[in-house]
Amino acid sequence: MDQRALRAWFETPLGRSLQTHELHRLRSVLPNLYGTLAAQLGRLGPLDLLDAGVVPTRVWVETSGEHPGAGVLAVPEALPFATGTVDLLLLPHTLDYCDDPHQVLREVNRVLSPEGHVVVIGFNPWSWWGFRRLFTRRPRPAPWCGRFLPLARIKDWLQLLDFDLTQGGMLYYRPPIRRESLMERLRFLDKAGDRWWPMTAAVYLLVAKKRVVGMTPLRPVWKLVSTNGRAAPEAATRVTLWRRGSRRGKAVG
Repeated sequence: MDQRALRAWFETPLGRSLQTHELHRLRSVLPNLYGTLAAQLGRLGPLDLLDAGVVPTRVWVETSGEHPGAGVLAVPEALPFATGTVDLLLLPHTLDYCDDPHQVLREVNRVLSPEGHVVVIGFNPWSWWGFRRLFTRRPRPAPWCGRFLPLARIKDWLQLLDFDLTQGGMLYYRPPIRRESLMERLRFLDKAGDRWWPMTAAVYLLVAKKRVVGMTPLRPVWKLVSTNGRAAPEAATRVTLWRRGSRRGKAVG
């Protein structure tokens, strides 16, 4: 994946317009996510998408090496963080342009702290942008060279990795038009889209929380056993294994 070409596209009028909308939506999401360390996997555009966050320590994983010293140089499939040490991970189109998106989510699950959050931003393949990608000749230029993974697939992967989906939304309903004057005339589509055709937006945003697996002891269940011909109470200890958010557990013992 040519990261330089991708960065260049996000600095075009269309790319800047899209990322401005993404930043605006993040300003309503990030202030509600807390912790001590936040990380952004990849930085495609000029805007700081973690700017609206309240987490005090913020870093981003630099995948291209074009800005040494500006971030942590690594690939998203092998994150340079210890297990359970990151409270918030932001993936702005990271899954669209990585080599192995499922492995990236497994790494996200590994490094996130218990009840930590991941925010995923991705291109919607069932939109005007997705159709444009389908009819773009190979080799596709940026941004059409991405995977454009369906939202349903991302949800399935996160749920398989024991994440709880907490919120989500669609944004940017304008078609991928280069002319700035025409883009401005179509601004009304952003308001109408949320009401009339939300699933045709160019981008989806999804927030998920890492589920905690724990153990809760139950009160002893007493039963009568025979002791020298006399009945005596005996505690039958049970432990319930459960996943947070589930009402039913499995009794062991």
